[in-house]
Amino acid sequence: MSVALRRLETSEQEFGLQAAARLMTEVLAPWVQDLDLLVESVESGRPAGAPDDWQPGAVLRLVFSKKICRDGGVACGQALMALADTAMVFACAAAWNGYRPMTTIDQTMHFLRPVNFDVIADARVVRIGRTTSFGRVMMSSATDKRPVGMVSSAYALL
Repeated sequence: MSVALRRLETSEQEFGLQAAARLMTEVLAPWVQDLDLLVESVESGRPAGAPDDWQPGAVLRLVFSKKICRDGGVACGQALMALADTAMVFACAAAWNGYRPMTTIDQTMHFLRPVNFDVIADARVVRIGRTTSFGRVMMSSATDKRPVGMVSSAYALL
């Protein structure tokens, strides 16, 4: 992580869209950046009127394109797994109020239907500890909001 990004994280009151944009360009691998994921929202603090079971998180969008397709014109599983994993990086940064180096130690995805449309990934931190965090990602169609995938994941702090 660059010194500039570290300073940005510690100087902001809450991890937000500006810090997320920097994380996208300075931390993520170039091939993940090539997916052209869009960070639609980041929730590091409890919003007004949030339910009791609110969890910090982030919402990312994978724009459908031919470059993420396999035979049959549907998005490949690898692109959807990368979307979920990346969304959890942002959700963890929201929970920590700044990015911390981490690595995926477990990710399980249930694919619910083929994807040939934009996908919204709503990633939420379920539990965050000193060395490990756990999360869930619900992925749905950006058009009709029907679910397309469910992911559970675990991350180790480096």
